[in-house]
Amino acid sequence: METLRERKKQRTREALLRAALELFTTRGYEHTTVDEIAEAADVSQRTFFRYFAGKEDVAFAVQGMTEEHFVAAVRARPAGEAPMEALRQAVLEGWDAIRETVESAVPVELYLRMYRTIESTPALLAAHLRRSAATEETIARLLAEREGVDVDADPRPRLAVAVFGGVIRVTERQWCTGDDFSLEAIRQLTASHLDQVGPALTGNWRTTEDR
Repeated sequence: METLRERKKQRTREALLRAALELFTTRGYEHTTVDEIAEAADVSQRTFFRYFAGKEDVAFAVQGMTEEHFVAAVRARPAGEAPMEALRQAVLEGWDAIRETVESAVPVELYLRMYRTIESTPALLAAHLRRSAATEETIARLLAEREGVDVDADPRPRLAVAVFGGVIRVTERQWCTGDDFSLEAIRQLTASHLDQVGPALTGNWRTTEDR
C-alpha cells in the first residue's frame, strides 16, 4: 500500500510537471526558468532538482511515459503478427489509451499542447529526435528478438523501424502544422499514413492519365 509520504512525493512531482508544461506552452521553453517552475508549484528550486535533472527532463517526462507504454505494447503483440502490423497496432493502441497513460500526471490537452511546443522549439525538437532514435533502437532489438534474427546481421528490424519512425515524423509535422489539434486528428493521421506505407514504397504513384 502506498504510504502518505509516497503520495505526498507523487503530488509534488505532478505539481512540478503541470507547472512546467503550462509555462513551457504559454511562455515558451527558452523563456521559462527552473525558479519560475518551482515558484508556480510552490516549492523550492532544491525540491525541483530532487525530482527532475533540469528543464529538458521535465519537458519530456510525460512523453517518456508514452514511450514506455509503446515499447510494452509492441512486446505484448501476438508472436505470429507481422512486424509492421505489430508496430501499427501498438502505436494506435497507444493513442487509444493515451488518457489512461498520461492523465494521472497531466491533462491530455496539456500533453498535446506540449507536443506542439516540442515541435516548434529547436532545442526540444533536437532532444525529441535524439530520444526517438534511442527508442527506435530499442524497438528494432525487440523486433529482432520476436522474429528470432540477429539485429546486427539482419538489417530488416532496423529497416522496418526506420520506415515506421519516418511515418511517425511525417505525421507529427503534419498534425502540428494543421488546423485540427485534437487527439482524434493525430490518431487518424497516424492510421492513414501507416496504411499508405505499402503503396508508397512499392506502388506506382502516377495516375492512369499521367502514364
